[in-house]
Amino acid sequence: MGRWMKPEVYPLLGAMAFVTSMCVFQLTRNVFLNPAVRINKSDRKKAVLENYEEGEKYVEHGLRKFLRTRPPEVMPAINHFFSSPDE
Repeated sequence: MGRWMKPEVYPLLGAMAFVTSMCVFQLTRNVFLNPAVRINKSDRKKAVLENYEEGEKYVEHGLRKFLRTRPPEVMPAINHFFSSPDE
């Protein structure tokens, strides 16, 4: 970078870049895919949109479908190690 940039700052820059990219991703996803966001004028004129299929598709995305089949454990190997009786 330059002489003004200290090496101790690099991890902070990495963390800030990661968080900023996650925010940009979520905002972009909501603007383009969220059925409650109305960009075009014809949808904004309507008081209530009848778009239940689009809302269901937005809520039931691929990651949620995948995680529904997985056990709700963060670290299954450690949980099994500490919860199993001594053998």
